[in-house]
Amino acid sequence: MEQVNWWKGGVIYQVYPRSLMDSNGDGVGDLQGIIAKLDYIASLNVDAIWISPFFKSPMKDFGYDISDYRAVDPMFGSMADFDELIAKAHERNIKVVIDQVLSHTSDQHMWFEQSRQSTQNEKSDWYVWADPQADGTAPNNWLAIFGGCAWEWEPRRKQYYLHNFLKSQPDLNFHNPDVRQAVLDNVEFWLKKGVDGFRLDAITFCYHDEQLRDNPAKPEDKRQGRGFSEDNPYAYQYHYYNNTRPQTVSFIEELRQLINRYPGAVTLGEVSSEDSLATMAEYTQGNDRLHMAYSFELLTDDFSAAYIRQTVEELEASIGDGWPCWAIGNHDVQRVATRWANNSNNPAFLKMLNAMLFSLRGSVCSYQGEELGLTEAPIEYHQLQDPFGIAFWPQFKGRDGCRTPMPWDSNKANAGFSVGQPWLPVHGEHNLLSVNQQEVDTDSVLNGYRQFLQWRREFPALVQGDIKFIDAHESILAFERRHNGQVLLVLFNLSDEAVEFELGDITLVEQLCAQGVNCGDYQLSTHSIQLAAYDSFFAAIK
Repeated sequence: MEQVNWWKGGVIYQVYPRSLMDSNGDGVGDLQGIIAKLDYIASLNVDAIWISPFFKSPMKDFGYDISDYRAVDPMFGSMADFDELIAKAHERNIKVVIDQVLSHTSDQHMWFEQSRQSTQNEKSDWYVWADPQADGTAPNNWLAIFGGCAWEWEPRRKQYYLHNFLKSQPDLNFHNPDVRQAVLDNVEFWLKKGVDGFRLDAITFCYHDEQLRDNPAKPEDKRQGRGFSEDNPYAYQYHYYNNTRPQTVSFIEELRQLINRYPGAVTLGEVSSEDSLATMAEYTQGNDRLHMAYSFELLTDDFSAAYIRQTVEELEASIGDGWPCWAIGNHDVQRVATRWANNSNNPAFLKMLNAMLFSLRGSVCSYQGEELGLTEAPIEYHQLQDPFGIAFWPQFKGRDGCRTPMPWDSNKANAGFSVGQPWLPVHGEHNLLSVNQQEVDTDSVLNGYRQFLQWRREFPALVQGDIKFIDAHESILAFERRHNGQVLLVLFNLSDEAVEFELGDITLVEQLCAQGVNCGDYQLSTHSIQLAAYDSFFAAIK
């Protein structure tokens, strides 16, 4: 894969630094912990790591509330540690993508501390401020994702400020050109450090409607989304005026002009909107916007061949020359082994899920622990750290269960993550899935992950090819991948029962027994393929 286009079809391994590896015994993972595990990450055959925020922060939202964009929080180490991480990752041919949280800052950021003092100061217009209504209530009906009103009163200015997330995460005013330039300058700081790209958190939230129009109500049967079920009032609105405003595209194009000055650097946008697939297409089309984007469509509870096909086909119909990135897990949602596999520890099923993800058209974000098949860890109320979970317990238990420490060695305290008390408890059942246990099991999910990604590199059609879905039994996800004359048939049996796939007019040339997944031995002269439970099938076809 060319260095400049390394991202196209690349696999990006998400590192949640608090939970990967603790190097100093304080119970929190850190940059030196990531460095210590770079050989392990390289062994997975991924192309890059995405590191969730490690910047200076009061940690109200665990790093997504940044108080200094150009400083490493001492909890994670120093800038020298980060420089070492970049160098040692590049020595192993691992690209480094970092989070950028552009839409909002911490209320402890020096910009906000100045802005909140008065309506007449250098930073007074750097955040979204608005006068109260005549009765003193908030300027409009906008709601925050983490619950309640999206406006917070500031007595010094006698105004409200906007926060789409926690009240300690005030939104920047992107209508102000000085704000946009300051944000771009912060991005360039890290480009000069040698990072290979940015995952753009909450990129759809950068702009707000300057008229502050009320969001319209959403019918009860439409109140769906990640954590936005009927117990969260956020689901009661169409977020037309505080999300996905048209000016965002112009800013993305400004950002891309900067990125283009650093060959090989890429942008990956996190998209959350009323029509995320349409927004993914809009934000990635042409050669002057985001390189790629991902959304939460495959991070929901929905799991079926029909749903996956519908999601990918809907995007393919509109994305044109844009490029998607797919994920089935991350630090914001219940682990996929629980969400889709019902806490299954069946290696065949978990290996099949990873292979399915790696076979879709697009790039991939794979969350740490998915290579082990980790399940959601049960967290008691008194152990909660996540403010989202604390606010909505017990209907929604928050995101801590997918953020617990990585289990490295079942023979050590805290599964080898830390010699101190971990910031979240290590789930006891994860000891059985620990790296040291799976390393010695040739049929483990871990070894299947490694083997499949190594095997995948041999087939350009799987990395960069087009995709075309094929009608099949309801349990089978079936499609073709095509690239430069290479044509592959790809089948996944998502069920625990044997099912048959009718070949019809498809002519098999050669079965390709993918490494790392269950795949039977088939007679190529037959008219159908009998897929065992959780079977995967790859073949070259005419």
